Amino acid sequence: MTKPVTPAMPEELTGMLNIEVVYALPTSQTLITLVVPPGTTAIAAVRQSGILEQHQMTASKELPLGIFGKKVSHDRPLKAMDRVEIYRPLIANAKEMRRQRATKQKTATAKRANSR
Repeated sequence: MTKPVTPAMPEELTGMLNIEVVYALPTSQTLITLVVPPGTTAIAAVRQSGILEQHQMTASKELPLGIFGKKVSHDRPLKAMDRVEIYRPLIANAKEMRRQRATKQKTATAKRANSR
């Protein structure tokens, strides 16, 4: 009696990794799918994708990268199905924005109470 054969994953067949590189702007998103060899780093995948040139960016040490929402170093080796994300700088501090909204709401509430 023979054992059923489990179909091999593409990575197992080719020895290559399927990954994605993504960069999002407020109005659009660029997603590039790549097949890279094992040992490829996050920054190497970003450079290979061509996404930096598309968005006129440079691969400086300050370029923040992540994989599935978790910040990673440039030299992190990739795994199959990783999605390398290029992060943009924050325009506003989240704490400061919440503080401003709370102050605005308190002011509006006080005005309504005084007008009664």
